[in-house]
Amino acid sequence: MPQITTKELGTIEDQLTLEKNLVNKYTEFANTTNDTVLKTKYQQIAQKHQSHYDALYCYLTK
Repeated sequence: MPQITTKELGTIEDQLTLEKNLVNKYTEFANTTNDTVLKTKYQQIAQKHQSHYDALYCYLTK
């Protein structure tokens, strides 16, 4: 993996935090709605952000 600067690492860490917060937020939305269409959409959005989080995390652990 190429060397990354302290600033780049900080930015990636910030993005990881944002992605995890979005996963938690949309998961909570999915768990609290009774509307099946909204529940499915919220779950899809949470999965998308989890995918972003996983990709960033994998980049750091290579």
